[in-house]
Amino acid sequence: MVAPVTVAAGGADRASPGRGPGRSWLAWLVAVPFLAYVGTFLVYPTVLVLAGAFQDSTGAFTLANLADLTRGAYLRAFLRSVELSAITALLGAVLGALLSWAVAVGPAEGWLRRVVVAGAGVLAQFGGVPLAFAFLATVGFQGFVTRFLRDSFGLDLFAGGAWLFELPGLTLVYTFFQVPLMVIVFLPALDGLRPQWREAVDSLGGSAWTYWRRVGGPILLPAFLGAVLLLFANAFSAYATAAALVSQGSPIVPLQIRGFLTGEVLLGRENLGKALGLGMVVVVAVAMGLYALLQRRFARWQR
Repeated sequence: MVAPVTVAAGGADRASPGRGPGRSWLAWLVAVPFLAYVGTFLVYPTVLVLAGAFQDSTGAFTLANLADLTRGAYLRAFLRSVELSAITALLGAVLGALLSWAVAVGPAEGWLRRVVVAGAGVLAQFGGVPLAFAFLATVGFQGFVTRFLRDSFGLDLFAGGAWLFELPGLTLVYTFFQVPLMVIVFLPALDGLRPQWREAVDSLGGSAWTYWRRVGGPILLPAFLGAVLLLFANAFSAYATAAALVSQGSPIVPLQIRGFLTGEVLLGRENLGKALGLGMVVVVAVAMGLYALLQRRFARWQR
């Protein structure tokens, strides 16, 4: 009786939908628009940046563009971009992790989870010019919070300078969209902690500190570090918000690239802008590669 059942099961498995050659061709056909989109707007520009980074204004091969990245204003722009991305990634990760923990310990269908998850999904995508305008209308020179504090308490937010349009302002604005992104990324990791692990620690006489130090912390650490790397890459590649806030100067790499591609003073130096773009691709690729490795390690605990 076993053999016929096995054969039938094998036959059913071979006849299951999605395994025939026709299904395979159909899957590739459906994927063609996506592959064309990726090739046009991701692969092709990346190839152009890679090729242009090693060419001079005449098209000849050169390493001068990459050498320029290691000195002067371009090196300072990279350092400022890394500093801005690291600070906002850490701030967003810590604040987002605390908010995620507050949601995770509450009821699974509670109003707090529904509000936070819905708000995080919206605010994580709220960037660019609308976000810059929101901060200008709130804490700009004539923002309603700025005027309220000045008129009611005599407190001038800009007594020390126009900080909103410099790196401190970018740090505040970037952190605004980093926190909800952290909630989206880290909340599933907290939900993945099994109650049996905490019960096992309690049954062995362990405290809450013991649980987080020996069990919860080590399990969540790869997910937390991976989220930090994701937030770093997110901030490092952000452009529109900084472009809307910083109209003078180019303190970070994306604004430096804008100057090479749109400015009239730097005509003939577009390939230096491509070299800056190549540097950004390398930094983001390294960050996302480490993120993928950490996510793979975290996934082992979720099996």
